[in-house]
Amino acid sequence: MTDSALAGRRPPRWRVTGTAVAGGAAVVVLAGCGAAPRTPAAGDDRVDASPGRCGHGWRHPRPGTQTFTLHNTSGTAAEVRLTDTRTGAVLGEAEGLAPGAARTLPVRLGAGTYAFVCLGEDTDPVTGPAVRVPGDPRRTRSGPAAVPVSVHDLIPPALAYQRWAGRSMTRLVAATDALRAAVRTGDRAAARSRWLTAHLAYARLGAAYGAFGDAGDALDRTAAGLPRGVRDPGFTGFHRVEHGLWHRERAPGLRRAADRLARDVRALRAGWARTRMDPADLGRRAHEILEDTLRAELTGRTDYGSGSSLATARAHLDATRAVLRPLRPLLRTRYPGLPALDRRLDRAARALDAHAHAYRGTWTPLGRLDRAQRARIDAAVGDLTERLASVAALCDARRTP
Repeated sequence: MTDSALAGRRPPRWRVTGTAVAGGAAVVVLAGCGAAPRTPAAGDDRVDASPGRCGHGWRHPRPGTQTFTLHNTSGTAAEVRLTDTRTGAVLGEAEGLAPGAARTLPVRLGAGTYAFVCLGEDTDPVTGPAVRVPGDPRRTRSGPAAVPVSVHDLIPPALAYQRWAGRSMTRLVAATDALRAAVRTGDRAAARSRWLTAHLAYARLGAAYGAFGDAGDALDRTAAGLPRGVRDPGFTGFHRVEHGLWHRERAPGLRRAADRLARDVRALRAGWARTRMDPADLGRRAHEILEDTLRAELTGRTDYGSGSSLATARAHLDATRAVLRPLRPLLRTRYPGLPALDRRLDRAARALDAHAHAYRGTWTPLGRLDRAQRARIDAAVGDLTERLASVAALCDARRTP
């Protein structure tokens, strides 16, 4: 599902309205916190971002939108956060602020008490002086903020997901064995139906792909980049069998491909008991599953004849829900957009289900959609991808003071 560049990509910190990258620093603004980072203007407070003098220089606290100029006076790169001292919620942060560099950070502050937290390389976090912003809390509200998630917070969701994936692999093995049996009997119609069942069972394991390693590559690779394309010996897995089934490959080669697929699926399940997912991967995959869907399935890049791209996209929605399920206890108190996200997941599912033909067990091929149908599906999945970027950012583990 993911190529190596995408699988290793780090999600953005928080959902941003503006990001500036210069001098080795990325300044990130929470959604709704105001304008994008800009050139320092007269009247902005110049705040020291070095661990030794963290937060010094904030002299004009006031409610509303304001822009701080963060200046790293230390000799090492620093990460800086503005936090609510009562809740620990982060309103904005700057990462990788280089020694001597200055960057702006716009935020919207309500009445309350705040402090900067500075994290140097290989040093403990340092909390700066608390600063009170005056005003009536009922009239002045801060912009979006969230309590940071730690690695310890993510361990229980990761273990719960890993147990679910293990149970799902048992169903995947059964589906792949049924596919292999149909191929060996020469019943091509039955084999095509069972291929779709098995492939969708695999597609629903979306968040686990990063932990599969070489075993996952063997199951889900495409012919892209292979010297001989679909005839290359390195072309294996679900798409190899798909190509053979829908291009009427002769029985001996097709049987070998199905046998190899069944063996690889069993090897994947056997190795899963020894695999430990990185807890930080879970939130990132919540975003990347549908990002991959836009890039691959909804462009037809992974269709080798079955015309099942929409079915796979629908399975990826199930995979996304499976990732979100164990993360919900963390998200309920951090992500106010969770109910809207659920509604958009339902909307995308309905848009895709409209092209499922239950009486035939088939789906409309991507190429047969008209422009309006394709636009609706692309918009629904694209909207979800944007919303899930916030989930990935909120679930990105941070060091805490």
